[in-house]
Amino acid sequence: MARRLDYSARYPLHTNQELYAALSDRDYWEGRMVAMNHLAPGNVVVEFATDDSGIEVVLNHVLPRDMLPELAQQVMRKDMIITRKESYGPFGPEVTGKYSAAIPAGPGSLGGKMRLFPTETGCTLRYSSEAKVFIPMLGPRLEQMMLINLTDLFRAEAEFTKQWLDDRIPAN
Repeated sequence: MARRLDYSARYPLHTNQELYAALSDRDYWEGRMVAMNHLAPGNVVVEFATDDSGIEVVLNHVLPRDMLPELAQQVMRKDMIITRKESYGPFGPEVTGKYSAAIPAGPGSLGGKMRLFPTETGCTLRYSSEAKVFIPMLGPRLEQMMLINLTDLFRAEAEFTKQWLDDRIPAN
């Protein structure tokens, strides 16, 4: 059975348009990958494209096996390379998107939907995620571990994004 998680990254004092502009900027993604190296080394932007139909990004996250929790080391025999794909629709009053994270020969899946919308004080990017692990007995524990780590990742990415926006678009 899959486990689900909703996470909201709030950006007070910044508009949808400002956040979407950041997501449309390759320098933002490159900077974010460098910043995420404090969590695990080896983060890179593999592909980036933006046009009138939206934004497409492919990222690789490398987690050395020795940094994985003991439970995950039982399943993964080498460094974990996670390929994460994000896509956002065209800019509008509300923007929807989706993401997926894949591990070659991984025993499960992780993905979800994203929604960027305005709030009274700024904007919010909400992630609705689902983790599935197809290993009897260990599956539920690994799913929960994935979602906890995902929350930490989303929080770190939101902190980077807020700082990126604050540095480029100071609040009035």
